[in-house]
Amino acid sequence: MIVAAIVDNALRFDERPTPDPGPRDVLVAVHAAGINAADRLQVAGHYPAPPDSVADVPGLEFAGVVISQGSDIQEHWVGRRVTSIVGGGAHATHCLVAAEHLLEIPPSMSDLEAGGFSEAVVTAHDALVTQARVNDGERVLISGASGGVGHLAVQIAALRGAHVTAVTRHADHHDTLRDLGAAEVIDVTDVNDIDPVDVILELVGAPHLEQALPRLGAGGRAVVIGVGAGRQASLDLRHLMGTRATLTGSTLRWRPREEKYHAIEAVRRDLRTHWINGDLRVRVADALPFEEITRAYDDFARPGKFGKVVLEMAS
Repeated sequence: MIVAAIVDNALRFDERPTPDPGPRDVLVAVHAAGINAADRLQVAGHYPAPPDSVADVPGLEFAGVVISQGSDIQEHWVGRRVTSIVGGGAHATHCLVAAEHLLEIPPSMSDLEAGGFSEAVVTAHDALVTQARVNDGERVLISGASGGVGHLAVQIAALRGAHVTAVTRHADHHDTLRDLGAAEVIDVTDVNDIDPVDVILELVGAPHLEQALPRLGAGGRAVVIGVGAGRQASLDLRHLMGTRATLTGSTLRWRPREEKYHAIEAVRRDLRTHWINGDLRVRVADALPFEEITRAYDDFARPGKFGKVVLEMAS
């Protein structure tokens, strides 16, 4: 198989033996793989892979076809189109993944869309539903709403009946975010003017969190899952005390296998029907061939895009 290996903080193609799956794992021929902020951080030497993952090959999500499976798996997966999350190793022509982490791709979704689906949707659902417990009629503020996780978070919150305020720096994204379910779309400079919210999903980082937290109402919940703009914030703790609000955060990549299963199973339970019906979709900002992975990483860092950047493997 061919992998994009990290060598001296850059990506280099390398040919390696195609692995055999363990008793509870499957081997997938990768057709598409999304790029995430964690991948760029790993290449730069700032975000190592978990101990049970490929150490020098980035890639946290993929879409492809199962070509072999372990001896302890009862369900027949070979030949099925699947997507999933991994701790690393998805930027390759083949990838090992835990069988219980698989999501079968509906016929209506392309490989490219599915390649950018799993990491974004599991991250967004875990933050909004499992941690923030978003309910029908609540007000939700989502920063970085134009990004890969953000635009799926907008859809998930709207599907749960929330009033979604999407924050973006790009005026040309407003209509698209409204089409995805946002009740209002604002520039980051307008956050101070909105009504109090029940939930803040923070995808940008410290500067936006500092601005957004004063808009958190009584019993509100703020969940931090992105710190690209900064990781050290100055907070008014009296506001949290006075509103009895909670502030938490999480990452998905380093969670144990069983915890990832529960996060994926929650997505399957809550969102599978919406996914099949086309009510939950991935917007692909750009798709580039695997051979142009360096350009794809550069494209990911480009401001102004909407949705996911996805690598397309030769099939």
